[in-house]
Amino acid sequence: MKLHELESTKGSRHVRNRVGRGSSSGNGKTSGRGQKGQKARSGGGTRLGFEGGQTELFRRLPKRGFTNVNRKEYAIINLDLLNNFEDGTEVTPAVLAEAGFVKNQKAGIKVLGNGELTKKLTVKAAKFSKAAQEAIEAAGGSIEVI
Repeated sequence: MKLHELESTKGSRHVRNRVGRGSSSGNGKTSGRGQKGQKARSGGGTRLGFEGGQTELFRRLPKRGFTNVNRKEYAIINLDLLNNFEDGTEVTPAVLAEAGFVKNQKAGIKVLGNGELTKKLTVKAAKFSKAAQEAIEAAGGSIEVI
């Protein structure tokens, strides 16, 4: 078999149906919409979730919970990732992004206490968990809230 002999599988490619282009096209006059009615009109049809006048499912179900529009979401970094830096490094959000540990900084970076820290670092972040703060200071490093 050669490249110029390749053919697509029969039935895998369809010719686009050109609607409303005369009677000989097979879809002329009413363009496959039938006679009159809501679905025959331009812009006709029902909205998403419409059930013919019966109360829609999303209105029948009870509403629960609350969404805080002012919620801040933080990018999360664990202690074990900080071991990738050299001793005495100042770890900032920019350094973490450059190293590829954080793709989207969101409302800031929060350092969590998962894993062990063996390096002495100065870590600058928006938030720290208590465990992370204790671990960084126990390793001889320091934290700075920015």
